[in-house]
Amino acid sequence: MRKTLERAVSFGEVLEMMYLAKDGSISKRKIKVLQVGDNSFRAYCFLRKSKRTFLIENVLAAVPITQRESAVI
Repeated sequence: MRKTLERAVSFGEVLEMMYLAKDGSISKRKIKVLQVGDNSFRAYCFLRKSKRTFLIENVLAAVPITQRESAVI
């Protein structure tokens, strides 16, 4: 998971993440990773519209969001 997060920082990717909260609830969030630490990472959360700190061990899945561009001729 750490590699995915570090790659997102390097390339400025937006990720879609499934996250396990402290209370046991699972949320699906769109994030932009800002900084990766030892056990946690900082990211802008589009769901909450603010910078948040997440625990790496609570990330269930994270994948880059690919945007498809269509050209109009």
